Amino acid sequence: MPRDGSATKQRILDAAERLVIENGFAATSVDQVIAESGSSKGAFFHHFGSKLDLARELVDRYAAAELADLEKAVAQVQAATEDPVERVIAFIRIFEDGADQLMAAQSNCLFVSILTERQLAQSGTSDRIAENILAWRTVLSGMLRDALGSRAPAPAIDTDALADHLFVTFEGAFILCRSMTDARHMGAQLGVLRQLIEQLLRM
Repeated sequence: MPRDGSATKQRILDAAERLVIENGFAATSVDQVIAESGSSKGAFFHHFGSKLDLARELVDRYAAAELADLEKAVAQVQAATEDPVERVIAFIRIFEDGADQLMAAQSNCLFVSILTERQLAQSGTSDRIAENILAWRTVLSGMLRDALGSRAPAPAIDTDALADHLFVTFEGAFILCRSMTDARHMGAQLGVLRQLIEQLLRM
């Protein structure tokens, strides 16, 4: 079987993601990534031209996984109900119910680690994050417009801003969990967001 090095590259990316999430990008050295991944300097630079290239690939991979979660959640709620209000509530509940599993897998969000680095923002690395945020906003904002439009008269609400609250809640909850050393805050914050939106849509 031919060996194209893809397994080594994934191992390096996995190790780098763990380290960057835990320690930040600036505090994570190439040597640490190499040691954590059990690879070599030659293998690292075979797959990544620089540490900046590594950051770009980390963001691309993380964003792709986030979009896959988005598509999966949308498909799940569309299959479950045709009621636009119930779809919004069910959509947020998916992430609320999965909060403990998420926090067991990671203690922070890679996006936070990347966005706090001015060097990465200036290099355009954060552009992929903005695209990801816009994708989530577009989907949830559309669902919210459908839900609010089912009421007469429809409330005058900025659905884009309200949709962004899901991203804000996720990132803020990561910080809260880490600050308070209590991973339960993620589920609690998503639950509060779901309750508030539920009250708004059912007024």
